[in-house]
Amino acid sequence: MRHERLDMFCYQCAQTARGTGCTIRGVCGKSATAARLQDFLIFGVKGISAYAYHARELGYSDPEVNAFLEEAMFTTLTNVNFDEKELFEYCLKLGEINIRVMRLLKKAHIETYGEPEPTFVRTSTVKGHGIIVTGHSLKALEELLKQTEGTGIKVYTHSEMLPAHGYPKLKKYEHLVGNLGKAWHDQRQLFAKYPMAILATTNCALIPTDAYRDRIFTTGPVRLPGVKHIKGFDYSEVIKKAEELPEVQEEENKVTLLTGVSRSAILQNAKRIKELVDEGKLKHIFLIGGCDSPLKENEYFRELAMKLPKDTLILTLACGKYRINDLNLGDIEGIPRLLDLGQCNDAIVAIDLLPDLAKLLGVEVNELPLTIVLSWFEQKAISILLSLLYLGVKGIYLGPRLPAWINDDILKILRERYDLKLISNPDADLKAMLRS
Repeated sequence: MRHERLDMFCYQCAQTARGTGCTIRGVCGKSATAARLQDFLIFGVKGISAYAYHARELGYSDPEVNAFLEEAMFTTLTNVNFDEKELFEYCLKLGEINIRVMRLLKKAHIETYGEPEPTFVRTSTVKGHGIIVTGHSLKALEELLKQTEGTGIKVYTHSEMLPAHGYPKLKKYEHLVGNLGKAWHDQRQLFAKYPMAILATTNCALIPTDAYRDRIFTTGPVRLPGVKHIKGFDYSEVIKKAEELPEVQEEENKVTLLTGVSRSAILQNAKRIKELVDEGKLKHIFLIGGCDSPLKENEYFRELAMKLPKDTLILTLACGKYRINDLNLGDIEGIPRLLDLGQCNDAIVAIDLLPDLAKLLGVEVNELPLTIVLSWFEQKAISILLSLLYLGVKGIYLGPRLPAWINDDILKILRERYDLKLISNPDADLKAMLRS
Protein backbone atom coordinates (compact mmCIF):
# COMPACT_ATOMS: atom_id res chain seq x y z
CA MET A 1 0.00 0.00 0.00
CA ARG A 2 1.29 3.47 -0.90
CA HIS A 3 1.28 6.08 1.86
CA GLU A 4 0.81 9.80 1.34
CA ARG A 5 4.16 11.55 1.32
CA LEU A 6 6.01 14.58 0.04
CA ASP A 7 6.53 14.82 -3.71
CA MET A 8 10.17 15.64 -2.96
CA PHE A 9 12.34 16.95 -0.19
CA CYS A 10 15.41 18.97 -1.04
CA TYR A 11 17.22 21.32 1.33
CA GLN A 12 20.72 21.35 -0.11
CA CYS A 13 21.06 25.04 -1.05
CA ALA A 14 20.21 28.59 0.02
CA GLN A 15 17.18 28.77 -2.30
CA THR A 16 15.28 26.21 -0.22
CA ALA A 17 11.60 27.11 0.03
CA ARG A 18 10.80 28.97 3.25
CA GLY A 19 14.24 28.00 4.50
CA THR A 20 13.06 24.47 5.34
CA GLY A 21 12.91 22.43 2.13
CA CYS A 22 11.38 22.22 -1.33
CA THR A 23 8.55 19.70 -1.19
CA ILE A 24 6.62 20.14 -4.46
CA ARG A 25 9.11 21.52 -6.95
CA GLY A 26 12.53 23.01 -6.48
CA VAL A 27 12.85 26.78 -6.36
CA CYS A 28 15.68 26.15 -8.84
CA GLY A 29 13.17 24.54 -11.21
CA LYS A 30 14.10 20.94 -10.43
CA SER A 31 11.12 18.61 -10.81
CA ALA A 32 10.08 16.17 -8.10
CA THR A 33 10.99 13.23 -10.35
CA ALA A 34 14.44 14.70 -11.08
CA ALA A 35 14.99 15.11 -7.34
CA ARG A 36 13.98 11.49 -6.71
CA LEU A 37 16.22 10.25 -9.50
CA GLN A 38 19.09 12.15 -7.90
CA ASP A 39 18.27 10.37 -4.64
CA PHE A 40 18.15 7.08 -6.57
CA LEU A 41 21.63 7.84 -7.94
CA ILE A 42 23.07 8.79 -4.56
CA PHE A 43 21.74 5.61 -2.92
CA GLY A 44 23.29 3.51 -5.69
CA VAL A 45 26.61 5.32 -5.29
CA LYS A 46 26.58 4.34 -1.61
CA GLY A 47 26.21 0.72 -2.62
CA ILE A 48 29.08 0.87 -5.10
CA SER A 49 31.24 2.58 -2.48
CA ALA A 50 30.78 -0.37 -0.12
CA TYR A 51 31.98 -2.87 -2.74
CA ALA A 52 34.88 -0.63 -3.78
CA TYR A 53 35.91 -0.24 -0.13
CA HIS A 54 36.12 -4.00 0.44
CA ALA A 55 38.08 -4.50 -2.77
CA ARG A 56 40.55 -1.80 -1.74
CA GLU A 57 41.00 -3.55 1.64
CA LEU A 58 42.53 -6.42 -0.33
CA GLY A 59 44.60 -4.18 -2.61
CA TYR A 60 42.26 -4.00 -5.62
CA SER A 61 40.89 -0.82 -7.20
CA ASP A 62 39.56 0.41 -10.54
CA PRO A 63 40.14 3.99 -11.84
CA GLU A 64 37.00 3.82 -13.99
CA VAL A 65 34.85 3.03 -10.95
CA ASN A 66 36.43 5.87 -8.99
CA ALA A 67 35.88 8.32 -11.86
CA PHE A 68 32.22 7.36 -12.14
CA LEU A 69 31.67 7.87 -8.41
CA GLU A 70 33.03 11.40 -8.71
CA GLU A 71 30.93 12.23 -11.77
CA ALA A 72 27.74 10.71 -10.37
CA MET A 73 27.96 12.69 -7.14
CA PHE A 74 28.82 15.88 -9.03
CA THR A 75 25.66 15.34 -11.11
CA THR A 76 23.52 15.74 -7.97
CA LEU A 77 25.05 19.09 -7.03
CA THR A 78 22.80 22.16 -7.13
CA ASN A 79 22.12 23.49 -10.65
CA VAL A 80 23.97 20.77 -12.54
CA ASN A 81 21.43 18.35 -13.99
CA PHE A 82 17.69 19.01 -14.29
CA ASP A 83 17.01 16.45 -17.04
CA GLU A 84 14.92 13.47 -15.89
CA LYS A 85 15.88 11.42 -19.02
CA GLU A 86 19.62 12.11 -18.55
CA LEU A 87 19.39 11.29 -14.85
CA PHE A 88 17.65 7.95 -15.49
CA GLU A 89 20.41 6.98 -17.90
CA TYR A 90 22.95 7.84 -15.18
CA CYS A 91 21.16 5.37 -12.91
CA LEU A 92 21.48 2.64 -15.55
CA LYS A 93 25.15 3.56 -16.02
CA LEU A 94 25.54 3.10 -12.29
CA GLY A 95 24.16 -0.42 -12.74
CA GLU A 96 26.89 -1.10 -15.30
CA ILE A 97 29.63 0.28 -13.05
CA ASN A 98 28.26 -1.72 -10.12
CA ILE A 99 28.72 -4.92 -12.12
CA ARG A 100 32.30 -3.87 -12.78
CA VAL A 101 33.09 -3.23 -9.10
CA MET A 102 31.33 -6.38 -7.89
CA ARG A 103 33.38 -8.45 -10.34
CA LEU A 104 36.50 -6.71 -9.02
CA LEU A 105 35.56 -7.58 -5.44
CA LYS A 106 34.78 -11.19 -6.34
CA LYS A 107 38.14 -11.46 -8.07
CA ALA A 108 39.82 -10.04 -4.96
CA HIS A 109 38.07 -12.54 -2.70
CA ILE A 110 38.85 -15.55 -4.89
CA GLU A 111 42.48 -14.63 -5.57
CA THR A 112 43.02 -13.95 -1.85
CA TYR A 113 41.02 -16.75 -0.23
CA GLY A 114 40.42 -19.31 -2.99
CA GLU A 115 37.27 -20.35 -4.88
CA PRO A 116 34.40 -20.95 -2.41
CA GLU A 117 33.44 -24.57 -1.84
CA PRO A 118 30.04 -25.92 -0.74
CA THR A 119 30.40 -26.16 3.03
CA PHE A 120 28.11 -27.17 5.89
CA VAL A 121 28.27 -24.82 8.88
CA ARG A 122 27.39 -25.42 12.52
CA THR A 123 24.88 -22.97 14.08
CA SER A 124 25.51 -23.55 17.78
CA THR A 125 28.32 -22.96 20.27
CA VAL A 126 31.17 -25.20 21.31
CA LYS A 127 32.83 -25.02 24.72
CA GLY A 128 35.38 -22.25 25.17
CA HIS A 129 35.98 -18.51 25.03
CA GLY A 130 34.56 -16.93 21.92
CA ILE A 131 34.44 -13.98 19.53
CA ILE A 132 31.55 -13.20 17.18
CA VAL A 133 32.36 -11.37 13.94
CA THR A 134 29.57 -9.51 12.16
CA GLY A 135 29.49 -7.42 8.98
CA HIS A 136 31.05 -8.25 5.61
CA SER A 137 34.83 -7.80 5.80
CA LEU A 138 36.66 -11.04 5.03
CA LYS A 139 39.93 -9.16 5.54
CA ALA A 140 39.03 -8.31 9.15
CA LEU A 141 37.95 -11.90 9.78
CA GLU A 142 41.18 -13.27 8.33
CA GLU A 143 43.32 -11.01 10.52
CA LEU A 144 41.36 -12.03 13.61
CA LEU A 145 41.72 -15.72 12.76
CA LYS A 146 45.49 -15.31 12.39
CA GLN A 147 45.76 -13.55 15.75
CA THR A 148 43.57 -16.04 17.63
CA GLU A 149 45.21 -19.16 16.23
CA GLY A 150 46.53 -21.30 19.07
CA THR A 151 44.81 -19.27 21.80
CA GLY A 152 41.90 -21.67 22.28
CA ILE A 153 39.44 -18.92 21.40
CA LYS A 154 36.59 -20.00 19.12
CA VAL A 155 35.55 -17.62 16.35
CA TYR A 156 31.95 -17.46 15.11
CA THR A 157 30.47 -15.60 12.17
CA HIS A 158 27.17 -13.74 12.23
CA SER A 159 24.79 -12.73 9.44
CA GLU A 160 26.60 -11.77 6.21
CA MET A 161 29.86 -13.31 7.42
CA LEU A 162 28.40 -16.82 7.03
CA PRO A 163 29.77 -17.31 3.46
CA ALA A 164 33.33 -16.90 4.83
CA HIS A 165 33.14 -20.58 5.82
CA GLY A 166 33.22 -21.56 2.14
CA TYR A 167 36.60 -19.97 1.31
CA PRO A 168 39.48 -22.52 1.53
CA LYS A 169 41.99 -20.09 3.07
CA LEU A 170 39.52 -19.11 5.81
CA LYS A 171 37.94 -22.50 6.51
CA LYS A 172 41.41 -23.96 7.12
CA TYR A 173 41.37 -22.30 10.54
CA GLU A 174 39.96 -24.98 12.82
CA HIS A 175 38.87 -22.43 15.41
CA LEU A 176 36.41 -20.88 12.92
CA VAL A 177 33.75 -23.12 14.38
CA GLY A 178 30.31 -21.91 13.29
CA ASN A 179 27.72 -19.24 12.61
CA LEU A 180 25.43 -17.81 15.29
CA GLY A 181 22.14 -16.06 14.71
CA LYS A 182 20.51 -14.98 11.51
CA ALA A 183 20.15 -11.59 9.79
CA TRP A 184 21.55 -8.33 11.13
CA HIS A 185 18.48 -7.31 13.11
CA ASP A 186 18.83 -10.09 15.72
CA GLN A 187 22.05 -8.56 17.12
CA ARG A 188 20.72 -7.12 20.34
CA GLN A 189 19.17 -10.41 21.44
CA LEU A 190 21.97 -12.62 20.12
CA PHE A 191 24.90 -10.60 21.44
CA ALA A 192 23.29 -10.24 24.86
CA LYS A 193 22.74 -14.02 25.04
CA TYR A 194 26.35 -15.13 24.61
CA PRO A 195 29.17 -13.79 26.85
CA MET A 196 31.61 -13.31 23.99
CA ALA A 197 33.61 -10.44 22.55
CA ILE A 198 32.08 -9.01 19.37
CA LEU A 199 33.78 -7.43 16.36
CA ALA A 200 31.62 -5.30 14.02
CA THR A 201 33.40 -4.90 10.69
CA THR A 202 31.05 -3.04 8.31
CA ASN A 203 27.49 -1.85 7.80
CA CYS A 204 24.51 -3.54 9.46
CA ALA A 205 25.85 -2.73 12.94
CA LEU A 206 23.24 -1.73 15.53
CA ILE A 207 23.73 0.64 18.46
CA PRO A 208 24.35 -1.80 21.34
CA THR A 209 22.43 -2.23 24.57
CA ASP A 210 24.14 -2.00 27.94
CA ALA A 211 24.08 -5.82 28.07
CA TYR A 212 27.08 -6.04 25.75
CA ARG A 213 28.30 -2.48 25.13
CA ASP A 214 31.53 -3.12 27.05
CA ARG A 215 32.48 -6.16 24.94
CA ILE A 216 31.73 -5.01 21.40
CA PHE A 217 34.42 -3.42 19.23
CA THR A 218 34.23 -1.69 15.86
CA THR A 219 36.74 -1.64 13.05
CA GLY A 220 36.98 -0.23 9.53
CA PRO A 221 34.28 2.34 8.72
CA VAL A 222 32.01 1.37 11.64
CA ARG A 223 31.54 3.65 14.65
CA LEU A 224 29.10 3.13 17.52
CA PRO A 225 28.54 5.49 20.49
CA GLY A 226 30.36 4.43 23.62
CA VAL A 227 32.11 1.55 21.80
CA LYS A 228 35.87 1.07 21.47
CA HIS A 229 37.04 1.56 17.86
CA ILE A 230 40.09 -0.27 16.55
CA LYS A 231 42.13 1.36 13.81
CA GLY A 232 43.93 -1.05 11.53
CA PHE A 233 43.92 -4.78 12.18
CA ASP A 234 45.45 -5.21 15.63
CA TYR A 235 42.74 -7.08 17.51
CA SER A 236 44.65 -7.74 20.73
CA GLU A 237 42.06 -5.83 22.78
CA VAL A 238 39.26 -7.97 21.35
CA ILE A 239 41.21 -11.11 22.19
CA LYS A 240 41.96 -9.89 25.72
CA LYS A 241 38.29 -9.18 26.32
CA ALA A 242 37.30 -12.63 25.02
CA GLU A 243 39.75 -14.28 27.42
CA GLU A 244 38.37 -12.29 30.38
CA LEU A 245 34.80 -13.40 29.74
CA PRO A 246 33.34 -16.74 30.95
CA GLU A 247 33.64 -19.77 28.72
CA VAL A 248 30.58 -20.58 26.65
CA GLN A 249 29.13 -24.06 27.07
CA GLU A 250 28.51 -26.40 24.16
CA GLU A 251 25.03 -26.42 22.64
CA GLU A 252 23.30 -29.14 20.69
CA ASN A 253 23.63 -28.40 16.97
CA LYS A 254 20.06 -28.58 15.66
CA VAL A 255 20.54 -26.84 12.30
CA THR A 256 23.40 -27.03 9.82
CA LEU A 257 23.56 -24.46 7.01
CA LEU A 258 24.97 -24.96 3.53
CA THR A 259 27.02 -22.07 2.12
CA GLY A 260 29.87 -21.50 -0.33
CA VAL A 261 28.06 -22.37 -3.57
CA SER A 262 30.14 -20.57 -6.19
CA ARG A 263 29.44 -19.95 -9.85
CA SER A 264 31.95 -22.63 -10.77
CA ALA A 265 30.29 -25.13 -8.42
CA ILE A 266 27.01 -24.65 -10.27
CA LEU A 267 28.62 -24.74 -13.70
CA GLN A 268 30.32 -28.03 -12.79
CA ASN A 269 26.80 -29.43 -12.66
CA ALA A 270 25.69 -27.69 -15.88
CA LYS A 271 25.30 -30.90 -17.87
CA ARG A 272 23.19 -32.49 -15.14
CA ILE A 273 21.07 -29.35 -14.76
CA LYS A 274 20.32 -29.35 -18.49
CA GLU A 275 19.39 -33.05 -18.34
CA LEU A 276 17.01 -32.40 -15.46
CA VAL A 277 15.40 -29.53 -17.37
CA ASP A 278 15.10 -31.59 -20.57
CA GLU A 279 13.62 -34.51 -18.62
CA GLY A 280 11.05 -32.25 -16.93
CA LYS A 281 12.47 -32.93 -13.47
CA LEU A 282 13.60 -29.31 -13.00
CA LYS A 283 10.92 -26.95 -14.23
CA HIS A 284 11.71 -23.60 -12.69
CA ILE A 285 14.53 -21.77 -10.88
CA PHE A 286 13.89 -19.07 -8.28
CA LEU A 287 16.33 -16.49 -6.98
CA ILE A 288 14.98 -15.51 -3.57
CA GLY A 289 17.15 -13.17 -1.53
CA GLY A 290 18.27 -9.64 -0.84
CA CYS A 291 18.12 -7.57 2.33
CA ASP A 292 16.21 -8.88 5.30
CA SER A 293 14.41 -6.67 7.80
CA PRO A 294 12.34 -7.20 10.96
CA LEU A 295 9.14 -6.32 9.09
CA LYS A 296 6.38 -8.89 9.47
CA GLU A 297 5.83 -8.67 5.70
CA ASN A 298 9.19 -10.38 5.17
CA GLU A 299 7.57 -13.64 6.22
CA TYR A 300 6.34 -13.66 2.61
CA PHE A 301 9.70 -14.98 1.38
CA ARG A 302 9.68 -18.01 3.69
CA GLU A 303 6.05 -18.78 2.86
CA LEU A 304 6.82 -18.56 -0.84
CA ALA A 305 9.82 -20.90 -0.56
CA MET A 306 7.80 -23.45 1.40
CA LYS A 307 5.06 -23.46 -1.22
CA LEU A 308 7.34 -24.03 -4.21
CA PRO A 309 6.88 -27.35 -6.05
CA LYS A 310 9.55 -30.01 -5.52
CA ASP A 311 10.65 -29.71 -9.15
CA THR A 312 11.97 -26.19 -8.56
CA LEU A 313 15.41 -24.96 -7.49
CA ILE A 314 16.12 -21.98 -5.22
CA LEU A 315 19.20 -19.78 -5.39
CA THR A 316 19.59 -17.40 -2.46
CA LEU A 317 22.03 -14.72 -1.28
CA ALA A 318 22.52 -11.79 1.06
CA CYS A 319 20.95 -11.71 4.52
CA GLY A 320 17.53 -12.36 2.99
CA LYS A 321 18.66 -15.99 2.83
CA TYR A 322 18.07 -16.27 6.58
CA ARG A 323 14.35 -16.33 5.88
CA ILE A 324 14.77 -19.66 4.12
CA ASN A 325 18.23 -21.22 4.54
CA ASP A 326 17.25 -23.40 7.51
CA LEU A 327 14.51 -25.12 5.50
CA ASN A 328 15.02 -28.77 4.62
CA LEU A 329 13.82 -28.70 1.01
CA GLY A 330 15.54 -31.87 -0.13
CA ASP A 331 17.22 -32.27 -3.50
CA ILE A 332 16.57 -33.02 -7.16
CA GLU A 333 18.53 -36.19 -7.89
CA GLY A 334 21.49 -35.12 -5.77
CA ILE A 335 21.40 -31.37 -6.42
CA PRO A 336 20.22 -29.51 -3.27
CA ARG A 337 17.08 -27.50 -3.94
CA LEU A 338 18.40 -24.58 -1.89
CA LEU A 339 21.79 -23.13 -2.84
CA ASP A 340 23.41 -20.19 -1.00
CA LEU A 341 25.48 -18.02 -3.36
CA GLY A 342 26.92 -15.84 -0.59
CA GLN A 343 26.84 -12.29 0.77
CA CYS A 344 25.11 -9.31 -0.84
CA ASN A 345 28.69 -8.64 -2.01
CA ASP A 346 28.37 -11.89 -4.01
CA ALA A 347 25.33 -10.79 -6.00
CA ILE A 348 27.62 -10.79 -9.05
CA VAL A 349 27.58 -14.60 -8.85
CA ALA A 350 23.85 -14.60 -9.55
CA ILE A 351 24.15 -11.87 -12.19
CA ASP A 352 26.87 -13.73 -14.09
CA LEU A 353 24.93 -16.99 -13.85
CA LEU A 354 22.07 -15.54 -15.89
CA PRO A 355 23.86 -15.63 -19.28
CA ASP A 356 25.48 -18.93 -18.29
CA LEU A 357 22.08 -20.54 -17.75
CA ALA A 358 20.65 -18.92 -20.87
CA LYS A 359 23.47 -20.33 -23.00
CA LEU A 360 23.11 -23.74 -21.35
CA LEU A 361 19.40 -23.92 -22.15
CA GLY A 362 19.63 -22.22 -25.55
CA VAL A 363 17.39 -19.26 -24.73
CA GLU A 364 17.63 -15.54 -24.06
CA VAL A 365 17.99 -14.37 -20.43
CA ASN A 366 14.40 -13.16 -20.25
CA GLU A 367 13.20 -16.51 -21.64
CA LEU A 368 14.77 -18.52 -18.81
CA PRO A 369 12.45 -20.56 -16.56
CA LEU A 370 13.62 -18.21 -13.82
CA THR A 371 11.94 -15.80 -11.41
CA ILE A 372 13.83 -13.24 -9.33
CA VAL A 373 12.19 -12.30 -6.03
CA LEU A 374 14.11 -9.60 -4.15
CA SER A 375 13.65 -8.23 -0.65
CA TRP A 376 14.65 -4.58 -0.43
CA PHE A 377 15.96 -2.71 2.62
CA GLU A 378 19.05 -0.56 2.03
CA GLN A 379 21.29 1.13 -0.49
CA LYS A 380 23.42 -1.79 -1.69
CA ALA A 381 20.22 -3.49 -2.83
CA ILE A 382 19.55 -0.44 -5.02
CA SER A 383 22.87 -0.76 -6.84
CA ILE A 384 22.16 -4.46 -7.47
CA LEU A 385 18.67 -3.71 -8.78
CA LEU A 386 20.15 -1.11 -11.13
CA SER A 387 22.62 -3.71 -12.40
CA LEU A 388 19.78 -6.07 -13.26
CA LEU A 389 17.91 -3.24 -15.01
CA TYR A 390 21.05 -2.26 -16.93
CA LEU A 391 21.22 -5.84 -18.22
CA GLY A 392 17.58 -5.60 -19.31
CA VAL A 393 16.32 -8.25 -16.91
CA LYS A 394 12.52 -8.15 -16.77
CA GLY A 395 9.80 -9.46 -14.52
CA ILE A 396 11.58 -8.95 -11.17
CA TYR A 397 9.37 -9.19 -8.08
CA LEU A 398 10.26 -6.63 -5.41
CA GLY A 399 9.11 -6.26 -1.82
CA PRO A 400 7.97 -6.28 0.87
CA ARG A 401 7.39 -2.54 0.44
CA LEU A 402 7.96 -0.18 -2.44
CA PRO A 403 11.06 1.97 -1.75
CA ALA A 404 9.89 5.40 -0.59
CA TRP A 405 11.97 7.31 -3.15
CA ILE A 406 10.06 5.76 -6.05
CA ASN A 407 7.21 8.01 -7.17
CA ASP A 408 4.48 7.25 -9.70
CA ASP A 409 6.56 8.50 -12.65
CA ILE A 410 9.54 6.28 -11.80
CA LEU A 411 7.31 3.30 -11.03
CA LYS A 412 5.61 3.72 -14.41
CA ILE A 413 8.99 3.57 -16.18
CA LEU A 414 10.04 0.51 -14.18
CA ARG A 415 6.79 -1.27 -14.98
CA GLU A 416 6.63 -0.37 -18.66
CA ARG A 417 10.30 -0.93 -19.50
CA TYR A 418 11.17 -3.76 -17.14
CA ASP A 419 7.87 -5.32 -16.06
CA LEU A 420 8.85 -4.73 -12.42
CA LYS A 421 6.26 -6.29 -10.11
CA LEU A 422 5.47 -5.65 -6.47
CA ILE A 423 4.89 -8.76 -4.37
CA SER A 424 1.34 -9.40 -3.19
CA ASN A 425 0.76 -12.77 -1.50
CA PRO A 426 2.64 -16.05 -2.00
CA ASP A 427 -0.26 -18.02 -3.51
CA ALA A 428 -1.27 -15.44 -6.10
CA ASP A 429 2.31 -14.58 -7.00
CA LEU A 430 3.34 -18.22 -7.30
CA LYS A 431 0.64 -18.93 -9.86
CA ALA A 432 1.85 -16.02 -11.96
CA MET A 433 5.52 -16.95 -11.51
CA LEU A 434 5.03 -20.53 -12.67
CA ARG A 435 3.17 -19.34 -15.77
CA SER A 436 6.16 -17.23 -16.82
